Amino acid sequence: MTIEFDEEGYLRNLDDWDESVANSIAENEGLNLTQDHWEVIHIIRDFYEQYQLSPAMRPLVKAVSLKLGKDKGKSIYLMKLFPGSPAKLIAKISGLPKPDNCL
Repeated sequence: MTIEFDEEGYLRNLDDWDESVANSIAENEGLNLTQDHWEVIHIIRDFYEQYQLSPAMRPLVKAVSLKLGKDKGKSIYLMKLFPGSPAKLIAKISGLPKPDNCL
């Protein structure tokens, strides 16, 4: 099976995603996924399933805060796990489209 990505590295077909694909994308981004990463990945995938969109940073922080508590529901925590632009990187690793308002 061939998995297709767009020019920015996001999956073209969301159904191609599984944990091995996530690990491969993360590896290409220089990340080794831990349990903390997976907690956030599952939250963003649930968010996408509910709202049919990838959350930008503020809704992402709020969703993480609601599920994992205020200690983990902070942008600084997400930036440590997913350096650079956390919302974009988490969406990419999670097999979701790029958040709309992320450049």
